[in-house]
Amino acid sequence: MKKAEFEGDGPERLVTLGRVSGLHGVQGWLKVYSDTRPRENILNYSPWYLRQGQDWEAVSLEHGRRQGKLVLAKLQGCRDRETARELLGADIAVRRSQLQDNLAEDEFYWTDLEGLQVLTLEGAELGRVSHLMETGANDVLVVRGERERLLPWIWEQVIREVDLEAGRILVDWDPEF
Repeated sequence: MKKAEFEGDGPERLVTLGRVSGLHGVQGWLKVYSDTRPRENILNYSPWYLRQGQDWEAVSLEHGRRQGKLVLAKLQGCRDRETARELLGADIAVRRSQLQDNLAEDEFYWTDLEGLQVLTLEGAELGRVSHLMETGANDVLVVRGERERLLPWIWEQVIREVDLEAGRILVDWDPEF
């Protein structure tokens, strides 16, 4: 594994996509919890950057597959269960530049939305996107300003425009709510 020498802003920043959640078998296979949709999309990226503690290390993905509800991965240099055990709990990230940019008009990577200013159609500032949550029915923007607001990610009804270059999201939302 090679230590990653970057983390921060821009296309080389690291974006966390999941974590090592368990072991599978005796030949070094890992169970992976993936935040990608569908969950096996995490296998489309290599190298992965693994973090345990403060340091990120680059590692190549040798093989991967979906098995039922599980995502399984075999990493270069991980040949047995004991080596794999050392990776338990590690965060899995990729460079932002590894993610595709040909998304539909209403599709965005959560990491690109975090930190954006949120304004109502009338120009009232609600705050900035802290993070997003999955609720089952729809995703939710957590917006922090003078107070915290939870805004449902409902395209065209609540979310009217996302302008990544300007760093803002326009919403149809009552600032008193």
